[in-house]
Amino acid sequence: MEKTKVVIYARVSTSSQDYERQLHDLRAYASQHGFEVVKEFSEKISGAKQVAERQAMTELLDYTSSHKVDKILIYECSRLSRRAVDFLQLVETFTEQGISLYILQNGLETMLPNGEVNPIATLVLGILAQFNAMERNLIRSRMQSGYSNYRANGGKVGRKDGYNKPIEAYKEEYAEELRLLKRGYSLRNISKITGTSVTTIRKVAAIVNK
Repeated sequence: MEKTKVVIYARVSTSSQDYERQLHDLRAYASQHGFEVVKEFSEKISGAKQVAERQAMTELLDYTSSHKVDKILIYECSRLSRRAVDFLQLVETFTEQGISLYILQNGLETMLPNGEVNPIATLVLGILAQFNAMERNLIRSRMQSGYSNYRANGGKVGRKDGYNKPIEAYKEEYAEELRLLKRGYSLRNISKITGTSVTTIRKVAAIVNK
């Protein structure tokens, strides 16, 4: 009997964090159920970024569109995306491909064994996606409030005088934009794909190519 083919996806938000725990637990789950892990994707990038800005997620989508995959395993739903619209769109894309998404932390799966959509998972994940988006907005609001209070008390927000961001940091933060530049995409098209302004892309390219 052919084994169930699964793909593992793990994500953390910053370079100082580690996704090895996610990978370990997801591999263990796959092994316990006799699944065949055909590919793993992992990345260090904010879940608030658009899908087009996330290289590993883009590669995962390319892979699932050209290879047979039965399930995608993730640790918890915010790992897929903290943007509710992107999360639900990804789930819909996988479902249309006949791929079930399994969320380890919640024990939820988007499709039933008979291949039909799991209505309970659809309801719960929709709520969780909205909750994650609200949490993201709340964190952003608190940070903005903190900055405003700091400024009101004479504080200065921003880079220290004389500070220059390392070139490697630009390469990491704008990896997708630089990759598309190398492939010959125009600044305008790259801006549409990634959501980054043309001015920023031009500035980053100039810094990196000094």
